[in-house]
Amino acid sequence: MPRKHRCRLVTIASVSVLPLVFTSGWASGINAYAVVLLLGVFGATGLSDDVPESLQRPEILITAGVLFLCEAVADKIPYVDSVWDSVHTVIRPVAGAWVGALLAGQSGSLSDLAAGAIGGSTALASHTVKAGTRMAINTSPEPFSNFVMSTAEDLGVAGILTFAMFHPEAAAIIAGVLLLAGLVVLFFLVSRIRRFLRRRAQRREERRAARTGVPPD
Repeated sequence: MPRKHRCRLVTIASVSVLPLVFTSGWASGINAYAVVLLLGVFGATGLSDDVPESLQRPEILITAGVLFLCEAVADKIPYVDSVWDSVHTVIRPVAGAWVGALLAGQSGSLSDLAAGAIGGSTALASHTVKAGTRMAINTSPEPFSNFVMSTAEDLGVAGILTFAMFHPEAAAIIAGVLLLAGLVVLFFLVSRIRRFLRRRAQRREERRAARTGVPPD
């Protein structure tokens, strides 16, 4: 086959996988370990032919599974979830970009780089929504909303990513609507997020004062 035709086929294949890239990027911003684990299981069990073999390797699946369990616990504890989110501000977008590039084919072409950029930027946007929403929830005195929200996020990621295996375009539309809605909600939660940040800064000052014996300003 002529090189020109091969390049055209690679480009078409990369474009056709973009809905899955977008959905996996959105899901990675919420729970990157669940995305890697689910995609790896889908590929290893033969449910999907779009999952690269590198995501199906046993060591990748085991590592993702262990980290997923850690996140499942940390993400349901008030304030601990926000610390976890802060640590993953870089990890989730990088994971989204990595998964996006892998899904596009690993050929190093411009379309693969574009897929990585889409996955990473979408993951960053959904991570921002997740982290900001959790900050707002942590201003509430009751502890149950964190557990409910975390469980809903886990089920949402699993459900939409599974749906994307069979209906990628429809799943991408759902992910896009959820992302847009989350950004709108986040806009209206800014005041509560500022309250959370002030409260966290106050607690740091109180801990510092307890260590040094100097009263907070």
